[in-house]
Amino acid sequence: MTQTEIRHHEESVTVQASPDAIYDLVSDITRTGEWSPVCTRCWWDDTADAGQVGAWFTGQNELPHRTWETRSKVLAAEPGREFAWAVGGDRVRWGYTLTPSDTGTTLTESWDFLPGGIAFFEEKFGDKAPAEIADRTRQALDGIPTTLAAIKRIAESGTSGEDNPA
Repeated sequence: MTQTEIRHHEESVTVQASPDAIYDLVSDITRTGEWSPVCTRCWWDDTADAGQVGAWFTGQNELPHRTWETRSKVLAAEPGREFAWAVGGDRVRWGYTLTPSDTGTTLTESWDFLPGGIAFFEEKFGDKAPAEIADRTRQALDGIPTTLAAIKRIAESGTSGEDNPA
């Protein structure tokens, strides 16, 4: 299967922390820049509904050749179980699921390139859409293990994020 055909990917890691502690970490989108290799910071569009299903947040993303912002909508917010969102509301779904295990918590990060995202890329990039989709797919597949390793390190070190300037 080529990268343009991959529409779903997930990886897991075991973290020596409770599901609630990990949920508190991954659902605090203001800390995303601490673990994401692309998203350098996020903020809630309206702090009144922060962290709830239906809430929107903005993320600033950086790669060596470009910087951009995206808006995302929270799709799942179940403390200790799942936190997920969709970029653009319907383009790419990212999520974390948390499952208790004998040695802590199994943290799974998932990524789904949704039909709305495919249509968006086709409209925006035309004939170049397959190459752009392949590039975004590669970034996601490369970034997930990096993200999971960083979340594991942060969760297991007990870093509260209080010193985080973002």
